[in-house]
Parts: sequence; structure tokens; C-alpha cells
Amino acid sequence: MALLEDIGGEENPKYLLMDKGLQFRITEAVNSMYNFDFATAERGFKVMQYNYPDHPLPYFLMGLSEWWKIAIDTENKQFDARFLDYMDQTINKAEAMYKNDPENKEAAFFLAGAYGFQGRLYSERKSWTKATFAGKNALKYLELSKGGEEDMNPELLLGDALFNYFSVWIPENYPLLKPVVAFFPKGNKELGLRQLEDVAKNAFYARIEAQYFLFRLYASEERKPFEALEITQYLHQKYPNNPYFHRFFARQLYTVGRSVESRDVSLEILRRIDENQYGYEANSGRYAAFFAAQYFDKVGQREMAKKYYLKTLEYGEESETQDSGYYLFALIHLGKMANEEGDKDTAKAYFKEVKKRAKRKDPAHKEARDFIKKNKL
Repeated sequence: MALLEDIGGEENPKYLLMDKGLQFRITEAVNSMYNFDFATAERGFKVMQYNYPDHPLPYFLMGLSEWWKIAIDTENKQFDARFLDYMDQTINKAEAMYKNDPENKEAAFFLAGAYGFQGRLYSERKSWTKATFAGKNALKYLELSKGGEEDMNPELLLGDALFNYFSVWIPENYPLLKPVVAFFPKGNKELGLRQLEDVAKNAFYARIEAQYFLFRLYASEERKPFEALEITQYLHQKYPNNPYFHRFFARQLYTVGRSVESRDVSLEILRRIDENQYGYEANSGRYAAFFAAQYFDKVGQREMAKKYYLKTLEYGEESETQDSGYYLFALIHLGKMANEEGDKDTAKAYFKEVKKRAKRKDPAHKEARDFIKKNKL
């Protein structure tokens, strides 16, 4: 496929998001982004930017490309400035569109999306004032982008879906943020979930982002692990070089008890880390090493289990996530192994490390305390 030499599409589409011709021409670039071939993706987005210099879409896609570089390891700040700059450009272009036409739901959609993504990053960086400001703006423009004469094109429906779900979810889970949503109409979580499912099936630009939200919600809030597995399996098969989808596929296999497949997928992740494949790093390694260790532990291959629990610790230290569940429970399993082997001093050292790293209310902290007491370490 030629890469966007002639972006045209419909002559006068109501909204650029709905231009089927453009969607056809940009498919390779969008798929390349999600498959972590950012060079190909960004060439396509820059050609789109040349053709549509005053539209927010190409700037938003460039920002989204930077976001996926951040998503695999949110502690890495090297892409922050470029990401924020592209989202600022998106906001500027969308504000100009919105000022010219206050009924333009596409402009409101991009304003909501750009502010929303900025809020996500500011939350990761614990910049709460900036996160709150971005969140308020995102909610404001989500409300303005809701519904409409387009019979809710699936691209724009993503805003409706996220508004309906998260305007209820935020005050339920983060009471301190209630004032942020207090002045907006109350949403409907069930409707929001159905709308996300619609977007995940029928949108072009918003489809993968909707699937991302869906599998995260299915895996945690909605307690639907098999539905989460179905989505992560699809995403990994379609974008096999995306380490984020890869590790969550391994996680869902582990969650539903498909341990042999989880082991195989996890070992493949570790192989890619060893080969320095782009995007595969310590954050993915701690997931994969733990799942592999659990398999070998389960089938009684103690030395292999020990090897991968130790790898979990190595990757946890490299990614500075020593307070994560994978790190803490790797310590617990290593402590139990040492105790069974009669090495009380080593066992005690592992359990003391758990107590040092975990908060007192953490289940790992309680298990460490109970084990030390029961076994008189």
C-alpha cells in the first residue's frame, strides 16, 4: 500500500473523522503505531498533517504515538515533552474549529481527548493541580461532544461512552475528585459499557483505544476475566510487537488458569527482552518472569521456579517497582523455599524485605508477618 501519497477521501465530509477514503489511506499508519512501528506510523501522520494543517486529527495521532511509547513504562519521562506538545497543538487546532463553529462536535471530541490524555499523564506524574484542570476540561468537552445529528458516529461515541462510565466511576472510587464531576449530568455505567463495546466493534480511529479501556475494565472493575482475555488475545494477534498487549495477554491467561499458555507467552516476552526488541523492558519482564515462576512452582520444578522468581526481583529492581505485588510475592515464595530447605536466615531475610517494602495493610505484609511468627524466624 502506498503510504498516503494522495490523501483525499470524500470531497466534503461533514467531519474528517468520518472520511472513509482517508481511513482507508491511513490504515497502514494507524496499524503500524499499535504494532510499535512508530517510524512508519509517524511518516503517515506527518503526510496527513501536511494535507490537513489546520485540523487537530494528525496532531492528535502524533500525540497518541508518543503516548504509546510512554504506556509501556509510565516511569520513563523521555517522551513527556513531545506528547504534551502534540496534545497542546491538538487543543489549539480544535479550539480554532470550535470558536468558528460552537456546534462542531468533532472539535469538542478532540478537545476532550487531548485534555483527557494530558490528564492521564499528569496523574501518572502526580501533578494533581494540572491533572484536575485537564480533567475538568476533558469532562466539559465530553459533555459538549455527546449525542448529535450524526446518530452517534462510533468515533464520537467514544466520548459518550467514557463520560457515561467514568462520571459515575470517578466519584465512586476517588471521593476527593467528586467536585470535578459535581456540576455535570450523572452518567450511566451500564450504558457507557455498552457504548464502549459498540465503539470497539465499529470505530476506526477509536476502536483500539475503546478495546484498551474495555479489557482493563473487564479485568478489574467488571470482573469479567474471560472477556478481557478475548480482547487481549485479539490485540496481541493483530499487533504482535506491542509489548503492552503482549504482557496483558500473558496476565489474562494466568488469571483464568491457562498456565501452560501463560508460561509460553511469558517466556516469549523474556526472550524478546533478552534480544533487546524495542519496547520490551523490565516492566514487561517482571510480569512475565512471575507468571513463568508460578508455572514451574505449580508443577514442582523448584530450581526453574526459583530462577524466575529471582528474575522477577531483578526486573522489579530495574523498574523500581519493589512495592508491586509481583515483586512482593516473589519474595514470599523465595522465602518459603528457603525455609523448606532449612535455610532459616535466608528465609527470614526475604520476609523482612517484604515487611520493609509493603504497606502494613497489604496482604503480602500480613502473610510475611504470619509466616515469621508461625515458623519462628
